[in-house]
Amino acid sequence: MKRKIITTSDGSKTIQIEDWNEQYHSIHGALQEANHVFLKHGLLFYSEVVSESLKSKNRQSEHKYQIAQGSLSEVEVSVLEIGFGTGLNAFLTLIEAEKLKLDIDYVGVEAYPVQVKEINQLNYVELISNNHKAIFDKLHDTSWEKPHHITPNFQLEKQQKFFKEITAKDKFDIIYFDAFGARVQPDLWTEAIFEIMFNALKENGILVTYSAKGSVRRAMQAVGFTVERLPGPPGKREMLRARKMRE
Repeated sequence: MKRKIITTSDGSKTIQIEDWNEQYHSIHGALQEANHVFLKHGLLFYSEVVSESLKSKNRQSEHKYQIAQGSLSEVEVSVLEIGFGTGLNAFLTLIEAEKLKLDIDYVGVEAYPVQVKEINQLNYVELISNNHKAIFDKLHDTSWEKPHHITPNFQLEKQQKFFKEITAKDKFDIIYFDAFGARVQPDLWTEAIFEIMFNALKENGILVTYSAKGSVRRAMQAVGFTVERLPGPPGKREMLRARKMRE
């Protein structure tokens, strides 16, 4: 299928599949969408939940967790990205993890990896952090099917396979569900897929996605998720966050 690089409304670029009229990121702003859906309502939300839990334990125990203002230490977070794509979500997560002092174990699943010539046309480094150019390159240069330490506190494993082939159980704290939309790939938004996601999450883990379709929400609820609607990124009224709550 024919693909081309386009510029979205916030100035960041993405890849468009012309036959589908579908993009890897929102045409209303690739960078804004990633920050809003996956960072704000995913990683940062989860970090706040963990922080409050640790503070509560501090009050109930003599053991003291060192929680600096605006950061967490001694905390490891495992992230599964459904649709590694351009690496934008991983790049933003790595940078945010540095600020929060989080250790991140990141797994990105992608059936059809983006080509290097396409990656080289994206402008994420210049918009986000020129100081991290070598890091962005490393995210894409490292080999697949093997974990690599991109930085001391960020480990990445890229897995080339279909989402239905994921077999992880109780492994991840956060899932970034960033598959192509249900309009073009409805088979990626079914109860069968969300059951795989539910099983892959740890207890109290979360899944965030840009989608807010009623059929998607119902599929999540059918497999056991507790689902909430949240304000969406630019161009979308709502998005969804699902939680695997303690029974």
